[in-house]
Amino acid sequence: MAAIELESVHYSYSGRPALEGVSFSIEEGKISALLGPNGGGKTTIFRILSTLLRPQSGSARVDGLDCARTPYLVRRRIGVVFQNRSLDLELSVEENLLHQGRLYGMRGRMLSDRAEYVAGKLGVTDRLRDRVRILSGGLQRRVDLAKALLHRPKILLLDEPTNGLDPKAGHDFWRHLRDLNRDEGMTILLTTHSMEEADRCDFLVILSEGKVVAEGSPAELKMRVGPEVVIVRGGSVAELGRRIAETFHLRPMVLDDLIRIEHENGHALVSELMERFPKEIESVTVGRASLEDVFIRQTGRRLGNDD
Repeated sequence: MAAIELESVHYSYSGRPALEGVSFSIEEGKISALLGPNGGGKTTIFRILSTLLRPQSGSARVDGLDCARTPYLVRRRIGVVFQNRSLDLELSVEENLLHQGRLYGMRGRMLSDRAEYVAGKLGVTDRLRDRVRILSGGLQRRVDLAKALLHRPKILLLDEPTNGLDPKAGHDFWRHLRDLNRDEGMTILLTTHSMEEADRCDFLVILSEGKVVAEGSPAELKMRVGPEVVIVRGGSVAELGRRIAETFHLRPMVLDDLIRIEHENGHALVSELMERFPKEIESVTVGRASLEDVFIRQTGRRLGNDD
């Protein structure tokens, strides 16, 4: 059974489409991500899966349960970490955890033991008596995650979980996600617009303008682009791109202030380009295909905003 399934999901805000027939499936026990620009549809999917929105058509299922028809049952199976902190800053870490547990009907020793366990799992045991207000952003994020784990969910949903964290805090947060996935077999789905974060996942669904444009593992997606990508910058990229196409019988893509060329042997092409256009080219680089290249190939745009 798939952990998460969307089938032909549509959703619009005041007549403006946010999702247009989105379908995908997420395997159990994987760390997966919805990757795309702001406005691409990631957060709308997150809200549907967390039962905050109902699909206007199509269906969304979590652990085999329909999110619209059985939202109460879905909420028992998911842990949710929202993009904005969901903590009471004036309460202690322990008080935040205990109040969250009571919302799920947990009481007494069962609740206190579980709160201590998740605090230990996330490395905040020594801060249980501290007010949340005095914690760093990274520690607050870990407390948010601890709250989401209190009721033993099968599936963890996170919306831009490392947004606003410094690199070390982000790295630590990801280490905890990996531990949860490895030690407890937890299925994890997050939204992100970070290529670096997406590269850490087992499976990606890439979104743009409310549609799925590609899906697969990071390695599989990059293999579809090709081995190397050459980036050329010059004075008049439109004219230079036309001349490169004519001279080398290639199909370069002009994007803003650069020319992008997918090539089997990019390093050899760089030498030929510099020899043929030494005055027109200001800089040229070559590298292996990235997830940014996957997005560009599928949409013809960089990973900016879809707004």
